[in-house]
Amino acid sequence: MPSRKIDIIDGRAALDAVRRADAAGEKPQRTDLATAVRYLLQLLDEKAPGNSVEVRVPPFGAVQVIQGPRHTRGTPPNVVEMDAATWIAVSTGTEHWSDAAASGRISASGTRADLSDVLPLRP
Repeated sequence: MPSRKIDIIDGRAALDAVRRADAAGEKPQRTDLATAVRYLLQLLDEKAPGNSVEVRVPPFGAVQVIQGPRHTRGTPPNVVEMDAATWIAVSTGTEHWSDAAASGRISASGTRADLSDVLPLRP
């Protein structure tokens, strides 16, 4: 889980700021983007705790989730990686997991690396 817990009010405010910037065709503030990504990773960790899948959204955060075999060293066998915009879209339900994966915007390896059963999060 991210190193510091993000308050629900701060997380939602950052997510709203990112959405407003996107709707206006502007680039969101980096701090808002980072907070929104970390907040959504935190919600994923709360919804699907575990250590079998590592979800990475560089450079903002990573979290291990989903029940299963624990991973402790080296590269995890189940890894999901995507950019911040894709993570926000699939975690909030504005884009389906399968569509983002099919378009190549999600890199997912391993037998447990499909997050469609736990997304969207509905923050």
